[in-house]
Amino acid sequence: MAVRSIVIERFSITTSVPFDTVVARIDAAVSHPDPKTFLAAVNAAPTLAAVESVVAEAFGASEFMQFARIDLGAVLRKDHPGKAPRALRLMIGNPLVMRTMTLHAPDAGSYAPVTILVDERPDGVHLSYDKVASLLAPYGNAEALAVARSLDEKVERLLTVAAG
Repeated sequence: MAVRSIVIERFSITTSVPFDTVVARIDAAVSHPDPKTFLAAVNAAPTLAAVESVVAEAFGASEFMQFARIDLGAVLRKDHPGKAPRALRLMIGNPLVMRTMTLHAPDAGSYAPVTILVDERPDGVHLSYDKVASLLAPYGNAEALAVARSLDEKVERLLTVAAG
């Protein structure tokens, strides 16, 4: 049994742009394929080139697709209807980026797809993201880190645009 300590770098932006606008901007940049149809197409693809074709068809403008959306605020609002802040956890990614990272560092699969948190607080809407390069740094694989840094830059750009 092994336990490894990992220092996580969190990218965070706070904006006065309304929550719904921030989420709409992310939604506009990230594709939303039907999960069952997408996974069936990936599983049926006979070659990597065929998988690349399936993934390319599912990309949004940011080269990300949404894998899951969890409305954390739904639970928060149960005891304070209409008063609790909204919070969404968005799981987005690109299976081809995940593939490349995990070929070089298998533990990278633990961090794909990535999670973005969009939540309302008294000082504005926060967009937060744990940088994959910081999560992979302890594994010491230069190739995986290069891919992770590129991924981080794309996610940070997406969040910066969404924040206005």
